[in-house]
Amino acid sequence: MSTVFSPWQQRAYDQTVAALDAGRLGHGLLICGPAGLGKREVALRLATHVLEQGEDAATRARHAQLIAAGTHPDLQLVSFVPNHKGDKLRTEIVIEQVRAISEKLALTPQYGVAQVVIVDPADAINRAACNALLKTLEEPSPGRYLWLISAQPARLPATIRSRCQRLEFKLPPRAESMVWLLAQGHPEKTAAEALDAARGHPGLADQWLREDGLALRRQVIADLEQVGSGRLGVVEAAQRWTGDEHADLRLRHAADLALAQAAAGLTAAARLHKLADWFDAANRTRDLLHTTVRSDLAVADLLLAWREAAQDGRAPTLQQGSRR
Repeated sequence: MSTVFSPWQQRAYDQTVAALDAGRLGHGLLICGPAGLGKREVALRLATHVLEQGEDAATRARHAQLIAAGTHPDLQLVSFVPNHKGDKLRTEIVIEQVRAISEKLALTPQYGVAQVVIVDPADAINRAACNALLKTLEEPSPGRYLWLISAQPARLPATIRSRCQRLEFKLPPRAESMVWLLAQGHPEKTAAEALDAARGHPGLADQWLREDGLALRRQVIADLEQVGSGRLGVVEAAQRWTGDEHADLRLRHAADLALAQAAAGLTAAARLHKLADWFDAANRTRDLLHTTVRSDLAVADLLLAWREAAQDGRAPTLQQGSRR
């Protein structure tokens, strides 16, 4: 767990601590907002605050150590678990896990203060598990906290959302994001480019700068321009895009670049419709990556549509520095 919060994390933490200390925070809390803004780190720091209340300095330090190690007996983190074969993680949070939450919250805290359960990502809870979770939310006990972390809270049933207070993370102002990115050691020019590419999301921009995601975006731009001009074959480009673990990110960049050009409003109506259709197709192809469909063939079809649009004069030149 990071010891230094970003400004937006600190604001969320301070707001929630004030509610906790004033007795205004109930049993259920929905911590929501775009992925990559540090929601889980804030939740863990809040758990530290709750579990160490009323303790002396030495005991508080022990709480913090146990939480950092993931072994605190009064804190339970619920996420994806291995499947029955044990060869990969499930893609859902299932009813057995939610029943374990209820059992956990029914126990007496081992340190005698509180119990905290954090579910991340809560939007992965399946239907049967949501029904079981609802019962837990409807029967709160003093000193028991159930916190749900979600980047897509609309996927949760309204009955769940209505029984939780809400701590919402929003994208910070651009100036604040730039100051933070510079503090992470990124040069100003590339930080600005990454922040624009990430549509103002500082966490995503930071990740791309650290993991060559921005360089991958530039390559996607080059590939699309070459495919459109016929200098790069559709099959060759598709094999390149799906030949490693970055296929999803390439398609995300491609879809975003098409959307940016459409949003720029510098092209004819026919081209706008074509770009919008291609944006939708790129996102559908991203979904196909997680199925049994051959990813290279799906991407080849997508790139073929791009080339045909370009040859029809409906796919404008992509720009690296387009501003959102």
